[in-house]
Amino acid sequence: MINRLKTAILFLIQLLFLESIYGQTPLNMTDYLSQRFLKYCKSVPREEIYIHTDREEYISGEDFWFNVYLIDRQSLKPSLNSRIVYFELLNNENRPIIQKRILVDKGSGPGQIVLPDTLSTGIYTIRAYTSWMKNFLPYNCFAKDITVYNTISPKVFKGKLNTGDFIKKENNNNITREIKNTGVILKVNNSKQDNLEIIISSDNKFRSENNSLFYIFIQTHGNINHVSAEKMTEDTTNINIPKSVLSTGINQITIFNSKGEPVCERFIYTPEKKINFLTLHSLDSCGLRNKITVDIDPGNEAPALLNSTNLSISVAPLTNDMEIMYMDDYLVFGTEYGLAGRNTVNGVKIKELPTEIMDSLLLNVRSNWIDWANILSTDLPHYKYQVEKEDHLLLGKLLTTDQQAVHSGEILLMCTPGKEAEFRYAKTDNEGNFSFNTHIDEGLKDLIIMPDDVSKNHKINIESSFSDQYLQSGVSVDSTTRPIPPHVSKLSVNHQVQKIYGIPAPGDPLNPVFPPLKPLRFYGKPDIELILADYISLPVMNEIFFELLPGVSLKKEKATYKISITYRVNDDQFVTSPCLMIDGVIIKDASMIANLDPEIVEKIDVIKEKYLVGKYIFSGIVNVITKSGEFSCVSLPDYMIRLPYRVIDPVRSFVSPDYSSEKTLESRIPDYRNTLYWNPSVKPDKDGKAIIEFWSSDNKSDYIINIQGITEEGRTFSLQKIIKVK
Repeated sequence: MINRLKTAILFLIQLLFLESIYGQTPLNMTDYLSQRFLKYCKSVPREEIYIHTDREEYISGEDFWFNVYLIDRQSLKPSLNSRIVYFELLNNENRPIIQKRILVDKGSGPGQIVLPDTLSTGIYTIRAYTSWMKNFLPYNCFAKDITVYNTISPKVFKGKLNTGDFIKKENNNNITREIKNTGVILKVNNSKQDNLEIIISSDNKFRSENNSLFYIFIQTHGNINHVSAEKMTEDTTNINIPKSVLSTGINQITIFNSKGEPVCERFIYTPEKKINFLTLHSLDSCGLRNKITVDIDPGNEAPALLNSTNLSISVAPLTNDMEIMYMDDYLVFGTEYGLAGRNTVNGVKIKELPTEIMDSLLLNVRSNWIDWANILSTDLPHYKYQVEKEDHLLLGKLLTTDQQAVHSGEILLMCTPGKEAEFRYAKTDNEGNFSFNTHIDEGLKDLIIMPDDVSKNHKINIESSFSDQYLQSGVSVDSTTRPIPPHVSKLSVNHQVQKIYGIPAPGDPLNPVFPPLKPLRFYGKPDIELILADYISLPVMNEIFFELLPGVSLKKEKATYKISITYRVNDDQFVTSPCLMIDGVIIKDASMIANLDPEIVEKIDVIKEKYLVGKYIFSGIVNVITKSGEFSCVSLPDYMIRLPYRVIDPVRSFVSPDYSSEKTLESRIPDYRNTLYWNPSVKPDKDGKAIIEFWSSDNKSDYIINIQGITEEGRTFSLQKIIKVK
């Protein structure tokens, strides 16, 4: 009887609890949607890249200068997460010609490449992405088209059929105001000054099934602007929301039914309320080899500019058909909305478009980031590529002899040859993938990777750090004889003259942000450190072990050799087979040590007892270090991969001549720079001002001064001015 009473009481409590939850449905659902949204944006952050190039048109063989800006999409501030940007120059078929890894420090980083002089005339694409962005390629990357001319080897002009088009075609059918058969239509009146009017039309079925309840959720690049529960009073319901709650940018309005299922969405654009806060001052014209001074003045907003992470400035010849992609304009859509390649519409900047044109553009987009199906799913997607914030990730896969992925838990080893032994290990996942953390610097690393268990004859496949996910592209071939524009002929002549005189050669390498780490012996101070120079010479390694290394034996057993260590713990004696190394590289065959010429050996380190690195256990260590320390005294075993590897590509400085002295001013060496000036890292002074000085060349032309930048608070700016050199 008592048990039945307890059961009845528990049943009544559950009913009351469910009734309480049902009564709180609007509040709980808004909280639920908000929490799921915030969790998703934190777990799946979005990065954007913008690249400022020194020019838009180039001659094959020229230097190509650029500066990378890495931006967090949610805050629109310089990103402090990823430290490496992968830069590629793609040909007409979207295949890589040049690939570079660029260091990004505090959200920006300079880069430089040399365009091959074999490039044919045509349209080429630069694209850039981080390790994290590789999870969402080929769409989540910066891309920009440039034109390269080769006037010495004229061929047909090769363009691209999909130039600048980064919309996901397969998703276009979902870009509608109404999701099929939901019974709800969303309209927006954005013409009011202070309020946004949301107009919801619904049928009887929807109102009946949802008890006339629905939810409004408005977000802008990952930030919640508004979320509320609303009631439908009749066929059409009007909701007014203050525009003051909307963030600058593209606002996504989503309508949910009472079950928390999205039923329709719409995008609007809220323009930036603040105007450009910088002014640029310089002379309008000057003569040849004259000094040009450019002043950047923040006006009354010096503190904002003082926190700027970087300014970059280019001065290049102005052409009639030049179309520059500005940072502030680019970030309106970015790659989130698939219009990354779009610069202007009918010659008007994105931010200056009339409301009706912007609305028509927004009817054909959807967010490539904010995906409610993923947001509301039970589990977030698993992403292979991680953020490279502290180290570079060297990825690979361990395969069987028949090219199948191995099971999880297989161990791989990575050693760096040298007199100070460095060691890392990694384990495979359930798909045979593994990764090694590598310090981010410009030094050339000598990496040797091998399986721990060499008896299984596994094969190592090192994955390229550059993605193989490219957009499909068609080549547009103009078989007619295209006349070379006059300004291009001039650029080509200038380049050839500079090449003949060998000027300007790229400058010295920029100072590295992160110098290579000093090698540090991973096993610390050895129990025995035998320096052979302290003893008389012995003819073979067997005698060295026998005479000079007590407790360590090198013996021949049948056709092979074996090295063992004998040590005592209290009254107990133990014999172990230690890990063997030559120059810090783990080897599996003791005969490689036995056959060494003692004349090339500098010293031998011995660790007698067990030694742990993480969860990897060494049952003692014998490391034979040669005088060269390069692991060059033996043939590389088949189970090893030796990989010369540079994480970050060095960047050289732009050379700008100085004509302040009479001697240089009167020099007969011609100066025909096509890029008059380039500086990727202009820093303001304590007053928030920046002064840039450079000299004009022997070219008479109109030049455009193009300045791009972003403050630490996320305010972008793009400044331009035209000057005449005559």
